[in-house]
Amino acid sequence: MVNSDQIAGKWKQLKGEAKIAWGKLTDDELDKAEGHAEKLAGLIQERYGKTREEAETEVRRFFDDRA
Repeated sequence: MVNSDQIAGKWKQLKGEAKIAWGKLTDDELDKAEGHAEKLAGLIQERYGKTREEAETEVRRFFDDRA
């Protein structure tokens, strides 16, 4: 998995892709997540009614696919 420093460094680029992947998340929520996998998973869990594990898996795949 991509490490948190790599994610934070690329977040501005990845934010647009995250918005496409999870359209229910607002720009403000994505800004607050700052590319942190745990925060992003929590938002996805909340907005999409997914389990924590499902949300974490989606986030991990999202970042791994863009490594």
